[in-house]
Amino acid sequence: MLQAMKNKMQMRKLTADDDLEQYNDLLRYAFQVTEKQLLEYGWENDDIRQSKLPVLKQARVLGWFDQGRLASQFAVYPLKMNIFNRICRIGFITSVATYPEYTGLGLMSGLMRRSLEEMRDLGEYLAILYPFSIPLYRHRGWEIISDKMSFRIKDNQLPRKIQAGGYVRRVDPGNPDLKRLHNIFAAQTHGCLIRNELAWEEYWRWDVDDTTIAIYYDEESSPTGYMVYLIKDNIMHIKEMIYLDTNAWRGLWKYISAHESMVDEVTGSNYSNDSIAFWLEDSDIRETIRPYIMGRIVDVEQFLKQYRFNNCRGGEKFTLQVRDPFLEWNNRSFSIAAESDGSLIVEKGESVHPVELDIGTLTTLLLSYKSPASLQRMDRLKTDPDTLNLLERLIPSRKAYISDYI
Repeated sequence: MLQAMKNKMQMRKLTADDDLEQYNDLLRYAFQVTEKQLLEYGWENDDIRQSKLPVLKQARVLGWFDQGRLASQFAVYPLKMNIFNRICRIGFITSVATYPEYTGLGLMSGLMRRSLEEMRDLGEYLAILYPFSIPLYRHRGWEIISDKMSFRIKDNQLPRKIQAGGYVRRVDPGNPDLKRLHNIFAAQTHGCLIRNELAWEEYWRWDVDDTTIAIYYDEESSPTGYMVYLIKDNIMHIKEMIYLDTNAWRGLWKYISAHESMVDEVTGSNYSNDSIAFWLEDSDIRETIRPYIMGRIVDVEQFLKQYRFNNCRGGEKFTLQVRDPFLEWNNRSFSIAAESDGSLIVEKGESVHPVELDIGTLTTLLLSYKSPASLQRMDRLKTDPDTLNLLERLIPSRKAYISDYI
């Protein structure tokens, strides 16, 4: 009966002209965002309806329709990411939702498969998303690639002895130094997304009028760091803080500490996968960590061809034996030869030194969320000791910084 129902449904792309209302309705139903909640943010009814129009116009959105009624949707927004100092095209998966009466039909798997095929055709060889269910995506070959760390610091724990030259200025969102700073930061930070105009629009979408931007300028008046924050109910909420050097970090925290008389505590999020407690005079703060972004290599061969290894001596070889039951073109062996410049020669079939792993494990390995040795200990990767040591040397050890959510 379920198959008969699915056979009557149509898969097609959504358009901004014809499908905006159904697109918004499904999102708000699936994520239980009420009209009242949105109005509390200061949105008018027409603003609510138009809020996702830019995404629908610029993303590739596929949906299943039941007699003209949208039942399930899956969107891919094209972006660029820094992957170990190489700017690569990726797809950010967003707006994934299905009405509950259509669960069990395999609608989401069909949309995902078709979308990943299109990504492959367009040269987007990595997909990322913020998961609403980690097990659901793991079952289809996705794996965790970054964390979100949250901190809470009491006012009497704020650093008081920080010395930093330069100065801080509060600026408007349109200040060119803000985007310029993020572009510089993204160009030198593994995992960081290169924000285009829509990414910036989504970044500000749910912020209230009292959100503040502070930019740190060094002693030569060059911008080298910024923070975005909100003070509410005697709490400073830091949305984002980036800095190009240690002096900018000191300057921004000196600015935060200047609010000691105004706030009872400071909270924020950190995407660098590095605890901030050690940096502080009083390190007895509360920090929590949770998985944030999952990723999936769309095409192993093409992804490897744009990847770069670390500390290559040239001539090193091994074979990746990849299991990917969802995308058959990845479900095979890849013979890898590393060149002295870090580039890879990828050929079909096996050569030497086999490495057995599934597509999710390969994704988290190459994005450096987990090391080869740790994956071997968890029985997620199987290889001989010499090849394991080779992988430990070749794969960079910097974890991905991913702070955006679209």
